Amino acid sequence: MANPSTTSVVIPAYNEAASIAAVVEGLKHAATWHEILVVDDGSEDDTGPKGQAAGARVVRHPYNKGNGAAVKSGIRAATGEFVLIIDADGQHRAQIAPRLVDSLGEYDLVVAARPDASQASLGRRLGNRLLARLASALAGHQIPDLTSGFRAARRAYLLEFMHLLPNGFSTPTTTTLSFLRAGYSVKFETVDADARVGRSKIRFARDGVKFFLILLRVITIFSPFRIFLPVSVVCLALGLGYAAWTIATQLHVTNSSVLLIMLGVLVFLLGLVSEQVSALRAGSRDHR
Repeated sequence: MANPSTTSVVIPAYNEAASIAAVVEGLKHAATWHEILVVDDGSEDDTGPKGQAAGARVVRHPYNKGNGAAVKSGIRAATGEFVLIIDADGQHRAQIAPRLVDSLGEYDLVVAARPDASQASLGRRLGNRLLARLASALAGHQIPDLTSGFRAARRAYLLEFMHLLPNGFSTPTTTTLSFLRAGYSVKFETVDADARVGRSKIRFARDGVKFFLILLRVITIFSPFRIFLPVSVVCLALGLGYAAWTIATQLHVTNSSVLLIMLGVLVFLLGLVSEQVSALRAGSRDHR
């Protein structure tokens, strides 16, 4: 089982000078960690110096690369067997961190899932709920919180998916879906969260499409048939239905019906091939 003494804490931070010291100090009071790393992602304020003064080891990017790049730098620099990732904005309660780590061993990834009441605004709550339901349907597993940055996992498993993690948003989305589709055990621990310090850098209208594309990308990597099969069925149903209607009313089959049926068959075959490629990739990964 994991414990804080074997766990590296990674805190990606960009212009979080107002909150970083309190986050580091809260973690130090919560448990005795293997190490606390603040990844200063090219901040223009005193995020790095304040994190260091609070007792963290600071890894600094020469310029802003994105939250995902900061998380990846922290995972690479970590020396603990396990890694706890927590946002630097103060919304996550440090005293909950040991509870996440305690579940590692039985579970491979533990995510702090925020209830709707802890979401910042009605728009954010509705947007996150929609994304979570879509991700749950695609992944075949209930996902109560898709975007929580508060999570813990074995470092070796995180390294396994490093090549999939985007440099920007959303690393939480990618890691959650990757662990689920790869067959690892994932636990969602319901926890309350506080209002963040400062303004969020995520804009749902701007980043919502990115989250949706990440969902499709990860699912097509690990379980492509979940994408291709519904599209194929819809095309075939439309083509066959339209063909039946034109035969009944016009006594012939139109080119549109034939094209839709052919498209449905091609999408099905493409999905079948993609599923086999995905299975081969998973097999090669398991034999490393």
